[in-house]
Amino acid sequence: MNRKIIFYLSLLSMATSLHAQENKATVQIFETAANGNKLQQIKESPVSANAAHISINPKQRYQTITGFGGSFTEASAYLLNKLSKANRDKILSAYFSEDGANYSLTRTHINSCDFSLSNYAYANVPGDKSLEHFSIDEDRKDLIPMIKLAQQFSKEGFKIIASPWTAPPWMKDNNDWRGGKLLPEYNETWALYFSKYIKAYQKEGIRIWGITVENEPLGNDKNWESMHFTPEEMTHFVRDFLGPRLEKDGLSNIPILGYDQNRGEELEKWAKAMFEDEKAAKYFAGTAVHWYASTYDFFPASLQYTHQQAPGKYLINTESCVDGQVPAWKNDAWYWSAEAKDWGWTWAPENQKYLHSKYVPVFRYAGDMIGCLNNYVDGWIDWNMVVNKQGGPNWFKNWCTAPVIVDEENDEVYFTPLYYTMAHFSKFIRPGAVKIGCTINNTELMATAVKNPDETIAVVILNPTDKPQAIEINIDNKKISISISTNALQTIILNS
Repeated sequence: MNRKIIFYLSLLSMATSLHAQENKATVQIFETAANGNKLQQIKESPVSANAAHISINPKQRYQTITGFGGSFTEASAYLLNKLSKANRDKILSAYFSEDGANYSLTRTHINSCDFSLSNYAYANVPGDKSLEHFSIDEDRKDLIPMIKLAQQFSKEGFKIIASPWTAPPWMKDNNDWRGGKLLPEYNETWALYFSKYIKAYQKEGIRIWGITVENEPLGNDKNWESMHFTPEEMTHFVRDFLGPRLEKDGLSNIPILGYDQNRGEELEKWAKAMFEDEKAAKYFAGTAVHWYASTYDFFPASLQYTHQQAPGKYLINTESCVDGQVPAWKNDAWYWSAEAKDWGWTWAPENQKYLHSKYVPVFRYAGDMIGCLNNYVDGWIDWNMVVNKQGGPNWFKNWCTAPVIVDEENDEVYFTPLYYTMAHFSKFIRPGAVKIGCTINNTELMATAVKNPDETIAVVILNPTDKPQAIEINIDNKKISISISTNALQTIILNS
């Protein structure tokens, strides 16, 4: 063979190689699974004839992502202060640093909540309509220090949504922490309360990004702090008092989120009331929802309806957790088994009991976040960041689980599989990402995809089955072959 032929064959080989590289994305795959993988980086797999197919279309663009994270509660903050500095730093670094879950969206409570050590408010003088005695001193013990320490670990910073469980009892028609309604004579005072709270936290160096009007306005059967609103009452309060007050006080940039309770039919009623009134809709920046209406159904129809009522406005899941039971301590297998039961297991109405079956905690978390992303939700917030082995502290003994559990007496920390589940979303789906087109031809699996601000594409896949699954991802005429383990969650980062 002469030298010219060899030269041209070499050029052809090089061109073929370059063409192949152009049609192959750089891939990083991270997996958390029942087999023990915890955000473990794994390799691509050989092509399989029986692979499920995921098609990604970056040209199909949906909601812009606000963020993922958890909640600052007095209970969590109190526990952190009971731990050694090393473990306190370890937990907050795991949640907020770039090497950790890198939380970007959080929540906290205005006044006390069930995950407080006791009932408290920032204004305790009855009849003090101008709130001259307003003070956030109660939060200076534990809650504010926790938030400030988290700020030190967060390079990009994080947003905080603040929610009241109730107004001080003296502003309510039943003069109680639980149940009852805001007295009309205190509408202006309660609106001023939000403004004073936001400004007080600003003075502490903590920016409150947004607020919800009321946590669970439908109530909780007077179990712990609550205050009732109808859709019309909340709309009236925001339109005529809260919105104008924040506007007057130079806080019109603070998003006001309405509703803040479970998805489903009730959500649709509230969305209709909030956004059909043009004056009220001006002040409502979006809607907050919770997941407690079912252990498996994320109610896509109600999420779609709410988006249609207010396209372009926020739709944020502000609270979720494994509720109603003491956590499993240092037992990873429990979080991968269908042994969890929620509040509805024992006392849901008969016509709703079917919604509250036993469930696998990891599957519920991952499946709900994927389902929410696929139905216009732009933010998702877990409940407590830290609880103890009892599932508290909680003044009402309303025990719950959290991604991180501690034994404060022995200074021990347990990162449950739920921590790694949250990180699959919070770490790899960043604020400003855009949900993009993603379809999958296997009904046993769930998948979603976003395009991040840095142009990477993150694909999250859940395999809740008892068999490994081969998958082929197709994007822009490029194909990536992977395999996901039995009972596993994967995030695939594509650098095209």
